[in-house]
Amino acid sequence: MMGRTGLAMLVVAVLMGCAPATGTGGGTAAAADGAPATQARGGPAPEPPAGTAPPRPPGTPRTLVEGLTVPWAIAFLPGGDALITERDSARLLRITPQGRSSGVGVIDGVSPRGEGGLLGVAVSPTYSKDHFIFVYFTANDDNRVVRYRYDGGLSAPTPILTGIPKGSIHNGGRLEFGPDGYLYVSTGETGEERLAQDRNSLGGKILRMTADGRPAPGNPFGTLVWTYGHRNVQGMAWDPKGRMYATEFGQDKYDEINLIEKGHNYGWPEVEGAGGGNRFTDPLLTWIPSEASPSGLAYAGGSLWAAALRGQRLWQIPLREDGAVERPVARFTREYGRLRAVATAPDGTLWLTTSNRDGRGSPRPGDDRVLVVSVR
Repeated sequence: MMGRTGLAMLVVAVLMGCAPATGTGGGTAAAADGAPATQARGGPAPEPPAGTAPPRPPGTPRTLVEGLTVPWAIAFLPGGDALITERDSARLLRITPQGRSSGVGVIDGVSPRGEGGLLGVAVSPTYSKDHFIFVYFTANDDNRVVRYRYDGGLSAPTPILTGIPKGSIHNGGRLEFGPDGYLYVSTGETGEERLAQDRNSLGGKILRMTADGRPAPGNPFGTLVWTYGHRNVQGMAWDPKGRMYATEFGQDKYDEINLIEKGHNYGWPEVEGAGGGNRFTDPLLTWIPSEASPSGLAYAGGSLWAAALRGQRLWQIPLREDGAVERPVARFTREYGRLRAVATAPDGTLWLTTSNRDGRGSPRPGDDRVLVVSVR
């Protein structure tokens, strides 16, 4: 994972021993399914620089909706309402900024198992004209992306991408439209580590495509692949200058935030964390999994915000003008349990989801819930 000019390389904490994480959202493949796990080389990213001033803290979270079942992803409609997926129930919900919740529908063909189920959701950037929404889910034989028309109800389901590898672990699943108007899709290597380096496989990649599922113009290899060498990307976000960032589950040593650049190889399974030399692209930031297992990612108020599953906190990562990251700050540590999705609402607030009912957490009264946080 080679270094980047002008971008600081960071580490959140010194390396400390941690046992393989059984059912943490990160951790080893062996811990999840008994398969042997590669012992990748690599180390932590260098010590992060502190900012010239402490980052402004977020406001106090308030519960918007409770009683959900493993809410996995959030996408906003133009009017400010949110679409939220539930992984295990396959329900797609619509939630207003006032906290009113209604069912949009149950997505047909979802086959929940392990980390699979109804995962990502995205709203077309031209929704006012086409009324398209997109979902990523685990079916009987694969993971896939399906486009629907949503106009008071769901209609015209159209699979735009099928054949993404599926497994009980590492199914990827995040959907985001970038500032270029194209759909980005994160996929996992499902525990089959070799898939991450195979550019002919859809597993262990970030894909970039049109709304019809075709390779977007300018893709580096003439295929759907935008970047490769990923283990299990769970969050993607862009800053105001169009720079793309992603969260990634490590195996048992180093979770990552990466700057995503066209055609780059992020090293898995050869490297976990930093140390890829000239072949691979190093992360901007690493954590030990007990402090992170980072899932959703958003940008707001001059910082990236990463939801942590095993770490049970919201990480605030200040960004400098040139895109370099400063020393992260943990917010709300263990106050709400496992945090999975984070998204920036049209009004600038952050919406978060807990994931305490996913079989890996300790549910609390009201779980799972949607939290709203103001960013000052």
